[in-house]
Amino acid sequence: MAQPKRPLDGIRVLDVATFIAAPYAAAILGEFGAEVIKVEQPQGGDTFRRFGSITERDGDSLMWLSEARNKDSVTLDLRKPEGRELFLKLVAKTDVIAENFRPGTLEKWGLGWDELRRVNPGLILLRISGYGQTGPYKDRPGFARIAHAFGGLSYLAGMPGDVPVTPGSTSLADYMSGLYGAIGVLLALRHKDATGEGQVIDLALYESVFRALDEIAPAYAMFGKVREREGAGTVNACPHGHFRCGDGKWVALACTTDRMFARLCEAMERPELADAAKWGLLRHRLAERTDVDALVGHWTATRPRETVMELCLEFEVPAAPLNTIADIFEDPQFQARGNLQNVADSVLGSVVVPGVVPKLSATPGRVETLGPRLGEGNGRVYGGLLGLSETEIAALKGKGVI
Repeated sequence: MAQPKRPLDGIRVLDVATFIAAPYAAAILGEFGAEVIKVEQPQGGDTFRRFGSITERDGDSLMWLSEARNKDSVTLDLRKPEGRELFLKLVAKTDVIAENFRPGTLEKWGLGWDELRRVNPGLILLRISGYGQTGPYKDRPGFARIAHAFGGLSYLAGMPGDVPVTPGSTSLADYMSGLYGAIGVLLALRHKDATGEGQVIDLALYESVFRALDEIAPAYAMFGKVREREGAGTVNACPHGHFRCGDGKWVALACTTDRMFARLCEAMERPELADAAKWGLLRHRLAERTDVDALVGHWTATRPRETVMELCLEFEVPAAPLNTIADIFEDPQFQARGNLQNVADSVLGSVVVPGVVPKLSATPGRVETLGPRLGEGNGRVYGGLLGLSETEIAALKGKGVI
């Protein structure tokens, strides 16, 4: 049975980036139909192949297998004149390029925007870097951890007065920037459909982090307020945090309104706590947040997590377990939503990777292949797409161009 068409069928993307941010944007486009050609150095390929848990399949990592999904791989040395010319031939047949080199790198190779646009006026160039293509810091190196720090996220992560910690994942800014990058490409494609013109998408890793920090900018501008680390809770709602249960497991509770707190009081068999004279009003709970959290913590600590969850669900209190990955693999919600997808590999067998997000009812995305082997698309792309003969491809390989 033929697979249904996807929104980006017919769109070709050249992924010349490394590691996560821009390649993740390209992967999202690939899930929804774009043909993604991963351009890698002939010797060793993308260093992301060796980042994370290494497998027995050519030494490629699980990170690579998952995040380079749905891509083809060609080898090409952009620093060589012949590599540059070959790349420009690909550019002429491409809709989108995704790159995350330091600003000026493509220009150094004679592949800056002016040259690319000359070859293909409708080209869309996604450029993701640590600090963007402009500004006094544009030449600084940047990774996700640096973006978390510079963008204001890391300062907020951790317990009050203690060492700032890694905010969940060291790669969070990469994935966030990949999402913004994919949005930018879709907007640019819409513009291209209307005008035929391409454009540059300029995105800094730190900007994606900063954009997600709710009111800290206007609160500082208006009141001079500098938000500090709040630990597992928040200064805006109470109780709103993580609580240990009697079996040592943890649960998250989020009573963001007075009505939610009243329902929690019913679950705890302490309805009098929701009286307006006690803690029924948010301002009273915030004023005595330590006491409120201690009481809720005592309640959860005297029951196993399963019981806490049952009571919260019965009384419609927003709650969730703090899942480990082992918990996630057993949870029926993840199974029902297809969040864990099995993809076949000829060497490793079935590999579980995160499923496609978001879910479209008429044109859903899909994961068809795991990260490709290095250069396995050389014949198809250089021969089929560009029309090079086997002799020409062999000569380029002999010179180290591909």
